[in-house]
Amino acid sequence: MSWGCVHGTPAPRLLPLVPISRHRAGLARRRSVAVHSHVLLVRRSALAVALLSVFAPAFAADAANDLTSVVVTATRTEQTQSSTLAAITVIDRSDIERLQPSSVQDLLRGTPGMSIANNGGPGKPTSLFLRGSEADHVLVLVDGIKIGSATLGLPAIQDIPVEQIERIEIVRGPFSSLYGSEAIGGVIQIFTRRPAGAFVPNFSFGVGSYDTLRGSAGVAGRTAQAWYSLEASHDQTQGINACRGKPFPNGGGCYTYEPDRDGYRNNSLSLQGGYRFSDAWDADARVFRTEAHNKYDGTSSNSSDSVSQVAGTRVHYKPSKALTFTLSLAQSVDLSDNYLNNVYTSTFNTRRNLGSLQADIGAGGGLYSLGFDVQGDKVQSNTTYVVDHRVNRGWFGQWQQTFGSQSLQASVRRDDNSQFGGKNTGSLLWGWDFTQELRLTASYGTAFKAPTFNELYYPYYGKSTLRPESSRSFELGLRGTHSWGGWSLNAFQNKINDLIAYDNTPNPPLYPYGSANNIERARIRGVEATAHTTVAEWNVSGTATWLDPRNETNGSYHSNWLPRRAKQSGRIDADRQMGDLSFGGSIYVAGDRYDDLANNYRLGGYALTDLRVTYAMHKDWRLQLSANNVFNKHYETAAYYNQPGRNYMLTLRYQPAQ
Repeated sequence: MSWGCVHGTPAPRLLPLVPISRHRAGLARRRSVAVHSHVLLVRRSALAVALLSVFAPAFAADAANDLTSVVVTATRTEQTQSSTLAAITVIDRSDIERLQPSSVQDLLRGTPGMSIANNGGPGKPTSLFLRGSEADHVLVLVDGIKIGSATLGLPAIQDIPVEQIERIEIVRGPFSSLYGSEAIGGVIQIFTRRPAGAFVPNFSFGVGSYDTLRGSAGVAGRTAQAWYSLEASHDQTQGINACRGKPFPNGGGCYTYEPDRDGYRNNSLSLQGGYRFSDAWDADARVFRTEAHNKYDGTSSNSSDSVSQVAGTRVHYKPSKALTFTLSLAQSVDLSDNYLNNVYTSTFNTRRNLGSLQADIGAGGGLYSLGFDVQGDKVQSNTTYVVDHRVNRGWFGQWQQTFGSQSLQASVRRDDNSQFGGKNTGSLLWGWDFTQELRLTASYGTAFKAPTFNELYYPYYGKSTLRPESSRSFELGLRGTHSWGGWSLNAFQNKINDLIAYDNTPNPPLYPYGSANNIERARIRGVEATAHTTVAEWNVSGTATWLDPRNETNGSYHSNWLPRRAKQSGRIDADRQMGDLSFGGSIYVAGDRYDDLANNYRLGGYALTDLRVTYAMHKDWRLQLSANNVFNKHYETAAYYNQPGRNYMLTLRYQPAQ
């Protein structure tokens, strides 16, 4: 374990103890100290992004997004993106190669409703706050398999290489009625790379700033009955100095002064395939594994070796056009060994066994889904947990139907947890196509999240009496699809009861540094806007998010902002193709935020500019160059934790044209 303070000494002034390694105490994701910045400039930039994202559609052009593409995350069934009633963002492989992101967090930055906190650069722990909810309120799936640490409650999103990703679906809003615990803010599903033709090899090699080397290679293919995919990638960097902290008691952040570069290394492999035995039967199987070595700054550990792995199989049986059965079995593994100056200190291993049976029935012009999920979590650690395993069983049902120009999606779920008993959730989504180009949507949903093992049992922090978090969310949306592009506007409110957060009030001897506690009430309001169009042969897209995340518990923190959520954020992407050359850029802006529940430590707003260019040397070969944070902006998304300055990446990429 590597805490953000020295064991045995209280942390003055600072609300939380922030975990540096992936498997720390899970002590709320907050810290201190403001980053000095030109707030007024950022606010004006945010306003400019918002205005452009709203008014860009006034220019005539073709739509940038393929709304006929099939998505599955919002309903656990196949549907076109245009027919989805939920607010959804889809990022496909062409987007990834065009944007040239260095990491998943760079790829997700600026998507509607998303705030990101990173503890010190490449490979360091990264938290995703979707629609102002907590970082552990976002359910993350890889190829349909739930990932994440059962102790920390967070997925190791920073360890998933972008070269392994084929597609990402981000569904915003409460979806516990389909997926159970954690889906309060939304669901992010990552699909690994799939074959696009009979035989498709690929290769890439890149060099960049901070002594970065990246390489990937793979092969995929399909026949009339079978398909397969094998992908491998390597990523290494010397990185930056993760933490600018100073030793206790006058310092902050990681409470240690280690002004070295904190490197990162990642090897990953994915293998998957499927076979169609007949018109009625088909099956597939997959394994995805990443092995990472990470250096950081900490008091009781400063490096870790970790493994994230998912493995699963799925069988489909379709006896008729109106009936489909799907059986899924999977295991998700999150392993971490931690070291201090190369001397072993701790182990945090969690294994999650998953099973699901779902029946989809077409009847009366509608689609009915019935399902059963089971999840078993197991903790193995040299730290003693009073309870180290639990089982959750969930039964759910869903109804989807279209009545002329109106559509409905209704779902209910019952979860029975071996520790917390039963929990009921439900949702109702409605859509009305009142013209061929405009759709009005409205929804209501409830969701919940069970406390993690750390929040319940970690020594000197956890409380076994914690209650599960629960939420009620309302949303109203309007979207337009036109010949010149498209746009969307969504307004929402989410009320969360028993929100689990870190309380820094010492209570010796059990809680000398404070403890996890239930916050009575939190209220989050927000508006999201998106738009895309083409202007003078430039493909332009924009997003803007306004958030008002408030603590509504009576007391000294009443009406304070919830930590690490930027109240305003936005992004503009512009790209153009000119023969064999394509080029573009992105501007991302984020307003200020607080790093603690007491709102004493403000993190300043910032603006980032990225540029990119691709040269098609041959129909199968491309050379890419990206320049990120080109104005060398200094900023922090978690207090005391540095972020990369100006940096570059040069990549050679091979993939036969299909």
